[in-house]
Amino acid sequence: MAGKFITFEGTDGAGKTTILNMVLDYLKEEMGDKLVTSREPGGNPIAESIREVILDRKNVDMDKRTEALLYAAARRQNIEQTVKPAIADNKLVICDRYLDSSIAYQGGGREIGEDAINEMNQFATEGFLPDLTIYFNLPVEEGLKRIAKNRAEEEVDRLDVETIDFHNRVHAAYQRLAKANPKRIKSVDATQSIDAVYQNVLEILQPYLNEFKK
Repeated sequence: MAGKFITFEGTDGAGKTTILNMVLDYLKEEMGDKLVTSREPGGNPIAESIREVILDRKNVDMDKRTEALLYAAARRQNIEQTVKPAIADNKLVICDRYLDSSIAYQGGGREIGEDAINEMNQFATEGFLPDLTIYFNLPVEEGLKRIAKNRAEEEVDRLDVETIDFHNRVHAAYQRLAKANPKRIKSVDATQSIDAVYQNVLEILQPYLNEFKK
């Protein structure tokens, strides 16, 4: 049996990380050492170093294409050093964000172009895609309200403080991705309660988890 690669995606404030942590707590008991976790940008020391540069709020002069290239570089390192070896070892890899984030944030939000970002990342990923992507769908205004209410000042990064127009473009790009890739991307209504969203996510994950019980 081959391993599986599953990613979690969503706009800022959608509750993605909260639910992901709940899911991981559950999976750690269910799967033990068959579970590998990662995040983007990051996932290993080199990619984490790139993450610090990308998200540092002091880097206000970062060119948007530089930003996109840094994400792609971190992604490549994460794939080669963390994700692919784990899949080859028949493990389940759960990753907080992946290529869809770059298409939405840099392609849509930064207006570089979704096709341009996808094409650029083909070099970094060599066409490597997740088996499943869970997308947390939440209206932009609600997400920004949650950030303002729940996120400590030191947790707010360079992307969180972008304009509402930026976040609207990101959300629209995610909507297009979900519509264009219905087999891979499964949308969850993130306006529901935390418990309801959590249960929805577990239902989506279950067929993939069953593969590891055969």
